[in-house]
Amino acid sequence: MAALRLLILFGFAAFCLIPLVWLVLAPTKTDDQLLKSPMSIGSFSRMVLAWKHLARYNNGVMYHWMLNSVYYTVIPLVITVTVALLAAYALATMRFPGRKLILTITLLAMVLPATAVVLPLFLEINALHLTNTAASVILPSSFFPFGVYLAFIFFATSLPKELLEAARIDGCSELRMFFHVALPLARPLIALLSFFSFVANWSNFFLPYVMLSDDTKYNLPVGLGSLIASTPALQPGAGGAVTFLPITYPEAAMAGLIVVLPIAVLFLFFQRFLVRGILSGSTKG
Repeated sequence: MAALRLLILFGFAAFCLIPLVWLVLAPTKTDDQLLKSPMSIGSFSRMVLAWKHLARYNNGVMYHWMLNSVYYTVIPLVITVTVALLAAYALATMRFPGRKLILTITLLAMVLPATAVVLPLFLEINALHLTNTAASVILPSSFFPFGVYLAFIFFATSLPKELLEAARIDGCSELRMFFHVALPLARPLIALLSFFSFVANWSNFFLPYVMLSDDTKYNLPVGLGSLIASTPALQPGAGGAVTFLPITYPEAAMAGLIVVLPIAVLFLFFQRFLVRGILSGSTKG
């Protein structure tokens, strides 16, 4: 029975890892080598050449996409973590009129599909004359109800009430208690919120695709979709494409690797904090 469980686990692991291994190996080969032996190892020089082709694509627009991705990810991350921690601390430690209503609205917003609000969101952004600007991506991305509810669960279950009462007796204000008591205990939570926000914003395709029309303002996922759609080697029949650059499957795989690599590095770096953050709040006391 144990052998069967291990076999099933290894099967799922292979199912998940094989596409990632292919993504790493693909830029090291030519287009023909990739089709003939997809899981073989090519050469490092071919990977460098694939990057040079990508860097020259459409007058170096890849650099704009990379900078935009960082811009669209870091700013919402800072706003999301700050707002989630402050709002969740207030909801978990204070009793005020409308508290339950705010929690209910947060839950509803958390389970509401993004596609259900895309039209009213676009109309709202358009009414403010913010379409095709960085704000049209940053402002909606900063709204993260899941982060608020996750932080609320953490503060409600893992923050010792006796510690807060002792701080209040000593004359500590709520703001000082947040910064000197709650925040140091919430380091695993901050890592977890930062990781979730980073992954959601870095891989965000739908929102920039709807809000942006200028290709120099795309992030990497939307830019990669545009590259594939406009390159005849990847999308036969594409019209008006840039045909003088050899953008083929290895170059597309290199672009995909650029999208995946920061998430993988961040996961490895924050893995210890992520496990602690996930387990925090699972038990009371």
